[in-house]
Amino acid sequence: MPRSVWSGAISFGLVTVPVHVVSATEDHSVRFHQYHREDMGRVRVRKFCEVEDREVRADEIGKGYELTKTQVIPISEEELRNLPLPTAKAIEILGFVPWESIDALRIGDGYYLQPDGQVAAKPYELLRRALERSGRVAVGKFAWSGRERLGLLRVRGPVMALHAMRWPDEIRSPAELSLPTGEVSQQEIDEALLLIEGLARDQLEGEEFADRYTQALEAMIEAKREHRTPPAVPEPSAEPGQVLDLMAALNESVAQARASRGEDADAEVHEMPKKKPAAKKKAAAGDTAAKKATAAKKKTAVKKTPSRRPHSA
Repeated sequence: MPRSVWSGAISFGLVTVPVHVVSATEDHSVRFHQYHREDMGRVRVRKFCEVEDREVRADEIGKGYELTKTQVIPISEEELRNLPLPTAKAIEILGFVPWESIDALRIGDGYYLQPDGQVAAKPYELLRRALERSGRVAVGKFAWSGRERLGLLRVRGPVMALHAMRWPDEIRSPAELSLPTGEVSQQEIDEALLLIEGLARDQLEGEEFADRYTQALEAMIEAKREHRTPPAVPEPSAEPGQVLDLMAALNESVAQARASRGEDADAEVHEMPKKKPAAKKKAAAGDTAAKKATAAKKKTAVKKTPSRRPHSA
């Protein structure tokens, strides 16, 4: 069972829900240490006091704020825990918003909220069900790791999840970027939509979503441990090159996507309806009108011609 990283309560109006916060994610990255290449001796980072010029223990180290180069304000962990903030030991819910209104750039690490004992079970379930029925997510504030944070609460199955959020001023504006302009045709957009449809999925599952880098790294380490030759790097299926024809690349991509789904890759990918030039359409319309006018004149001329009476004997 994951350990609790924070304990407090959810403040929901006059309702208080005591909870423990536990990490909802795991990091499976392969970790390395630093070693001296000549003798493989471990290279360590030691902490020295620059005043006494000696290495200090962990229990001798504290926090401080550098006011000037010669003046430091010491800050203890107890002082940080006892800051006069209503969010120091509570996740104070500020409001409920649609999930779609949250900018994904603002969402950070995820945690599970676990009710703290039997007394918290009922209010926890009440909030979870109400949040699920509303179709919204809760946004609140909490103080954690030396700063006040913005948090997002949402329902994930039988539990509530908490996501740390970035403040609005922590998101850089895209206006700072220098974006070159690129013109695309409607036909290219249609082909790109076909490619998206070909790669559409209901769930992010399958071998392609596995961490192949970590798998390859672990295989290399195991091979070196057993004094075997590490697995060879697979040859690329095709030489990468510059895309000169965007439509050709889109058509080929759609064909590959269809083949991966077991569809007929040789079938016609996409054919745009051929449109006649506007000038020809007008000319054709004018020719038709001229023909109708000529036919009408001929008909009128026939009607106006007097009929010949037989001469009397």
